[in-house]
Amino acid sequence: MNYLQTFFSRQFFWEIIRIITVGIASLLFYLEIIPLPVLLAATAFGLYALLKTAILELIRERKIGTELFISIAVIVSVVGKEYLAGSVVLMIILIAEYIASASGERARASIKELIGSVPQTAILKKDGNEQPVSIASLTVGDIVVVKAGEKIPVDGKIVAGSGSVNQAPITGESVPVEKNSGTEVFAGTILELGALDVEMTKAGKDTVFSRIIALVEEAESSKAPIEKLTDKVAAWLIPVVFVFVLGVYLLTKDVKLVIALLIFTSPAELGLATPLVTISAIARAAREGILVKGGKFLEELAKIKTIVFDKTGTLTIGKPTVNRVEILDDSFTEKELVQLAASAENRSSHPLANAILMYADNMGASLSEPTDFEVFKGKGISATINNKKVLIGNKTLMDDHTISVTVNSENLTDTAIYMAVDGNAASVFYVSDAIRPGAKEMIEELKRSGVENIIMLTGDNPQTAAHVSGQLGITSFRADMLPEDKIKAIQELQSKGEKVAMVGDGINDAPALVQANVGISMGIVGTQAAMEAADIVLVEDKLEKIARSKAISKKAFRTIKENIIGGVGVVHVVGITLVLTGVLGPVQAAIIHLLPDTLVFLNSIKLLRVKI
Repeated sequence: MNYLQTFFSRQFFWEIIRIITVGIASLLFYLEIIPLPVLLAATAFGLYALLKTAILELIRERKIGTELFISIAVIVSVVGKEYLAGSVVLMIILIAEYIASASGERARASIKELIGSVPQTAILKKDGNEQPVSIASLTVGDIVVVKAGEKIPVDGKIVAGSGSVNQAPITGESVPVEKNSGTEVFAGTILELGALDVEMTKAGKDTVFSRIIALVEEAESSKAPIEKLTDKVAAWLIPVVFVFVLGVYLLTKDVKLVIALLIFTSPAELGLATPLVTISAIARAAREGILVKGGKFLEELAKIKTIVFDKTGTLTIGKPTVNRVEILDDSFTEKELVQLAASAENRSSHPLANAILMYADNMGASLSEPTDFEVFKGKGISATINNKKVLIGNKTLMDDHTISVTVNSENLTDTAIYMAVDGNAASVFYVSDAIRPGAKEMIEELKRSGVENIIMLTGDNPQTAAHVSGQLGITSFRADMLPEDKIKAIQELQSKGEKVAMVGDGINDAPALVQANVGISMGIVGTQAAMEAADIVLVEDKLEKIARSKAISKKAFRTIKENIIGGVGVVHVVGITLVLTGVLGPVQAAIIHLLPDTLVFLNSIKLLRVKI
């Protein structure tokens, strides 16, 4: 939905009719074509909705808003026989109210279109036949067919076919992802090339798409502290304004002056200044794969000076990787040793075995089928590969088989996996958890954005912690930490008056995420627990999104300040001054009143488009 469609949508039909009616009646009365009763009838028609809203807010919420101010201004103009001034003022204020309503709807519409709509029908493949059915009729296990150019209608697993999927609507990543049999796909994403048979694994509200929409809509309805503050200021200001305007009338008996003052003392933009920015910022973040659960957390993140990171799975990939192979027997090449190790580990399910298998795959090593495979629990394995007896595991396994291992270098930050061939030490595989791509750049960006204190918490040993933090440029870390220790560390920082953001995987770190002022969970596509644990959720595990979150929050908070100071403060103070000095009358005041509404609107929605 574009801007014109939003502003001229059916829901604003009666607002547009009221503006046109009051405007035409004012013009015809000015030209002396219609009598006064017709003008008053048109004015009453235009005023009715405003007055009704004002009375309902006053009774139900004890709230005095701009509708009450304007209603009083129009009634005062009629009682004071300033009929034309009252009708013109009403028309202009109706335009301002219309802009405010349409602005909010435009920002909300951006939330609805940030992901796009999921198809309502799908092609069901059953018993060799394909037929269109409604999404609501599908059940888990059904297989749907998706062709190039179509949106994927369900969360599921590919059972046949391959293709290039644009996941930007869900994750914010701009480059399409290659998908093949066995990989997951998500509702709302777009198949750009290829064809897929997808087995449905999640339905309705359980899909990632639905959970993201629910989170964003919930966030849009929550108020930030600064928004609550502006509400309180408006509530306190209104009685003071009424006393001030009444005092001016008693001194001057000038009805036009009172009408103009009521227009400029209306708190309309104060109520508009914050929510529009919040909605726009939340929509912008969600479009980039960052889900902020409310304006409160957006505002908190903007003020954060201390960020605490979990290490494993956050700053590191969370999967063991072979960093180096040390050759102890010169009769073998590295590739031969890797082939033997990977062939032996091919039957093992241990995470360290996967690291060796991945290393062999990257090297292009061919594997052989092992025989005499045996597992030594907690130590390693043995197997026969091409008539060679291979033993692979930790130092204890080597000692148990009286195999002497002498390494040329010692690396305290990696896990050493020893391999012996036919009873002789042959090699050492050094395995560690690899640094996540972009981690160092993200840390540097956070420092540039004003984050003063970056701390890494880990359950690993101090040597590994020092090695990882040194690579990333993190000066402070704590090692050998249990989950409860992480909570205590955050509480300790908070006791010093620091606002703390915690970044973790959203599952193991859930208690610490809850304890922090802002909990940020990353890489949670398909993970319900992670969505529930954190205040800000990164749909994919890309570290640059953390610095991006901080940048969007700072821009939003700065925009709110601009709205309050520029769009509200300056215009209103100048306007009241010009009214009191006799420079502006009611009609000019109403026209100028459009300016802050428009400024606040344009300044707020720029967050949807502007480069951050």
